[in-house]
Amino acid sequence: MVGNTLPNPPVGSTIRVVPLGGLGEIGKNMMALECGEDIIVIDCGVQFPSEDMPGVDLIIPDVSYLAARAHRVRGILITHGHEDHIGALPYVLPDLEVPVYAPRLAHGLIQVKLRERRRTRDMTVHAIEPEEPIQFGDNFRATWFRVCHSIPDAMGICLDTPLGSIIHTGDFKIDHTPVDGHTIDMPALAARGTDGVLLLFSDSTYAELPGYTPSEQVMGSALDRAMADASGRVIIATFASLISRIQQVITAAEKHGRKVAFVGRSMVANVQMATEMGYLDARSGTIIPVREADNWPPNRVVLMTTGSQGEPTSALVRIANGENRDVDLMEGDTVIISATPIPGNERAVSQTIDNLLRQGAHVLYDRIAPVHVHGHASQEELKLMLNLTRPRYFVPVHGEFRHLRAHAQLAWELNVAPDGIFVLEDGDILEIDEFGAAVVDSIPAGPIYLDGPTVMETDSAVLRERRSLARDGVVVVCAGLNAEGEIVGPVQVAASGFMEQHDLPDAFRGLAEMVEMEVAGIPFVNNQESAQAKIRKVARQFLRSNLNKRPMIIPVILDT
Repeated sequence: MVGNTLPNPPVGSTIRVVPLGGLGEIGKNMMALECGEDIIVIDCGVQFPSEDMPGVDLIIPDVSYLAARAHRVRGILITHGHEDHIGALPYVLPDLEVPVYAPRLAHGLIQVKLRERRRTRDMTVHAIEPEEPIQFGDNFRATWFRVCHSIPDAMGICLDTPLGSIIHTGDFKIDHTPVDGHTIDMPALAARGTDGVLLLFSDSTYAELPGYTPSEQVMGSALDRAMADASGRVIIATFASLISRIQQVITAAEKHGRKVAFVGRSMVANVQMATEMGYLDARSGTIIPVREADNWPPNRVVLMTTGSQGEPTSALVRIANGENRDVDLMEGDTVIISATPIPGNERAVSQTIDNLLRQGAHVLYDRIAPVHVHGHASQEELKLMLNLTRPRYFVPVHGEFRHLRAHAQLAWELNVAPDGIFVLEDGDILEIDEFGAAVVDSIPAGPIYLDGPTVMETDSAVLRERRSLARDGVVVVCAGLNAEGEIVGPVQVAASGFMEQHDLPDAFRGLAEMVEMEVAGIPFVNNQESAQAKIRKVARQFLRSNLNKRPMIIPVILDT
């Protein structure tokens, strides 16, 4: 590690901390840091949609603040290769066109993503090594250091600035027996703490959980037992980027004489990349194409799929629904869901489990078996990080607001960060100078919704309409407009997703009569919008007062 400040800090230096995602929520982690004319960005992740976001594929951070200052952004620094830290890069880089710096495995995963989109195929991505400092402009020097997480090559980042050292832990836990053999670099953190740390950003995802997070080796033992007990195929669902978990599955499968096949485009692509880079080690013949799995006895096969979060288009959900073209569930299959549901996904995961059980599968998941070990530090590990670094200022990151508050409380109880503990949310701007620190402003940092090629902002009318349609359906009221601008009957009414078919005639007869009565004799000359507004108002009042329903109402005016 290098020294913790850049030489001769200029008088009046100010560091601005601008979180664009990941504070007050799970996912789409992104943090901007400014000093002088230099801006660096840490991570660039996605968030997965919840049930109240119909049609939304992904959620990414709002980078309009950075796009307006793109000439000052020196680079995007990546901590590790999970989707909530790299998944937004294909959508953000065309607006910024800045280089990306990432640990080797994350570098490989990013390259796979960027090659899939024409606009990002030529973007620059540098593979970094731990302990090798890189200069960004005049005000930032970054050095990555190893941490433990549920993916190889997970890193934290130390930043040397004119005001002092800043540490960003990334996602981490303290695992003394990690799958990849690389433990967290405690000596480097202790050395930084001895020299003095200006500001600590630390992972808060499991700040409410007491004790210590179990080692990944616990998961290896659980997989071994599950394969030993299974009489048929073993189907394991996890994130496609959990390369360490994939290695554990391969190791257990080889021990029990099973072949491994991968289902799902992202899973296949990541396995190929990780194998080529040396992050996966399998004997010759262990990994087979999924189309060859049926050639082997069920008790000799392991299938790995995506879909651990109940994503509607994922391989596991299609298997559970009997819609996957490559895999049909068989009597005696054991399905292992090796992940914890992300907040908001619990219902989708539960529905997937139910559908698997209905088809006769034996299902193991985190509530009934130790088939998943999370990759985040619990309270005692968070305390150790705080005590090692002893920062002047502390900002808990990565978590919902309750997680951030719980982490802040730990720091308060340890009497660290004597000059300030700041619980920020996306868009808050924290300024630090030689005299102190304060939250001085906020910027728009709401979610950006992606629906295929369509981009929708936080206040999207389209999303509001979709929610209304999903909740109450749609009613179409069609009327004619004569040459004098008067509504002429008969008024026709149709609906979708509104009421049971046998109840519609009576309801619509009353609605049509009410519209005809209320607009009779009112001229709307050359103004269809006024006619539509009147019909919408009358229909809304009728449906609320008579049926207690609030569907979307679409008036249609026809010239007669």
